[in-house]
This record gives sequence, structure tokens and C-alpha cells, in this order.
Amino acid sequence: MSAPTVISTFAGCGGSSLGYQWAGYDERLAVEWDDNAVETFRMNFPDVPVYRGDIGKLAVDKALRLAGLRPGELDVLDGSPPCQGFSIAGKRDFGDSRNQLFKEYVRLLQGLRPKVFVMENVSGMVKGKMKIIFAEIMRELKASGYRVKARLLNAMCFGVPQSRERMIFIGVREDLGIEPSHPVGNRKKIPFRDVCSDLRGNGESDRMLPDIVLRVAERQPQKWSTDLKIFKSIKANCASAISLQWTLWDRICGTLVKTETFIAGIVHPDRERYLSLGEYKRL
Repeated sequence: MSAPTVISTFAGCGGSSLGYQWAGYDERLAVEWDDNAVETFRMNFPDVPVYRGDIGKLAVDKALRLAGLRPGELDVLDGSPPCQGFSIAGKRDFGDSRNQLFKEYVRLLQGLRPKVFVMENVSGMVKGKMKIIFAEIMRELKASGYRVKARLLNAMCFGVPQSRERMIFIGVREDLGIEPSHPVGNRKKIPFRDVCSDLRGNGESDRMLPDIVLRVAERQPQKWSTDLKIFKSIKANCASAISLQWTLWDRICGTLVKTETFIAGIVHPDRERYLSLGEYKRL
């Protein structure tokens, strides 16, 4: 029996691709526009064809040709359209053009006609005014001929040692007559201690804490637990601090974010530094 096939859109450096590889899938095509991500992807998955460019310029016929498939043959279309416009860590701009990139995913979905699709995005898309876009996404996915369900899942319930909540869309093509379902997260939650207690950082390469973060810590009843109200009382605003968080040895680490700034990051439980690269890799 041949391995099930998958095409990964918004593939990045290949995080989802690694999961599909572990699950025994045959990845036929990855779609990514960022040059650095593509370079990394190709080192991780040298045998997977990559479309390097704007997904909006990828014609369905070309995608099928690159993947060596005909419409309806693909088992899974995977993709995580950019989330910056929805994310609570960002400006939550309703008009952010990236909020509309899901339409390119839907266009490929309608042309490729895979048996199943999996789409992921941040929890912020079902909060506040962004619910309007979430409802639009659900309508377009269902109108494409799929039974669709969406559910918030947290990676910490599936063996990942960080609290990372994401909205997971799963759709099954109507003609298959199967209701989509989500996995049940029943894995034991893994605290920071179990993952990183043997690591000590790299010394000179460690990111040390700026004075303002140390001053926030000094005002805590419990030193290493952050309170943005205290941050605001010192700095007069909370700009750039939304991703500032403290972790504790016996607590699940918070969400690792894409970028960090001088005054934002995850602070070590008992050392005056941000988490090291080695600790991030473990998490």
C-alpha cells in the first residue's frame, strides 16, 4: 500500500512537514515564499519539491504538475496562513492584508480537491472582532465541498512542553461521507524542570535582562512572575512587552514566539537572563 500524500502550504522551515514525515506521509510539494525558510526547508527535506514564491501566483495546474498528481488524488492539503493580523501579540489589525491569505489556500483547495485538509491559525481569530473573519473562513471552506470542524487545541496536551493554543481546522471532502474529528489531548503536561533542568546556558552568548525587566522583577511578591501593570508603572506603557513572560521550574512554559525584542522574551526561573537557545530548542 502506498503512503498517503500531502502538500504543505505556508511550509516555513518544515515543522508540519516533519510531523507528516514521522506519520509516514509522502510529501509531494511544499509552498513557501521566505528565502531563509526555503533554504532551511531544503536542508531538512532535500527530496521534497519546493515552490519558492508567492502562493497567490501558484496556479493549480502547476501545483498538480509539481506534485505529480491529478485533481482529487491528493490525500491531505496542509497549511497555516499567516497569523500576524489575528494574533493577540500583534496589533490585531482587522484590515491586515495577511488576514486574507486564507483565500489563496481556499483557491488551491478547490482546484486540488484533496480528500482531507488541515489548516491552523492562532486562537486570536475567534476573539473579539476577528470572529467575523473566522466565520467567513468557515463559510468558504464549507462552500468548497467539505465537511468542516474547527477546535482550539493546546500543544501542551499532546506532549509539547509549552502552552501553545491554536485553532485547528479539519475538513473532509463531502463525497467521502465522513465527519471530521479532532484528536483528544490526554498526554501528561511537561513542566520546564523536566525539559531543561540540566541546561545552564552558554555564558557570554546568553541574552541578559535589561534594567527595566530587573526592576519589574524586584517589585513582584514572588520574584519571577511578571505583572504587566508593574511594567506599565515603570515604563508608562506596555509596548513591546506583550511577549514578556516568566517561566517557573514546575510550570508549563508559555508560548514561544517568532521574534524577541530587548524587553521581551521568556525569563529563566531563577537566573537573570532570558532562556538560552538550547532551552528554546528543548521546548
